[in-house]
Amino acid sequence: MKRYDLRHLGKDFGNRLGEIVQSLENGESAIFLFEVGDFSSVQQSADIVQQKGCALLNSLRFNEVDWTIVVRRES
Repeated sequence: MKRYDLRHLGKDFGNRLGEIVQSLENGESAIFLFEVGDFSSVQQSADIVQQKGCALLNSLRFNEVDWTIVVRRES
């Protein structure tokens, strides 16, 4: 399981998240860290994960500004 820090991308993390999720092997899991902002990024990340055929295993607030999700490639 790898950890990807996408905080440096700010609100523009979606494309990179999608690229990484799509590159995961079947059954592989990854942890992603990104900035939360107005919470729309939380829904955006869940939508990207679902569109890429993966499972969102966990989603939680890491601290005041950061969010963490755990994703597993399903198909």
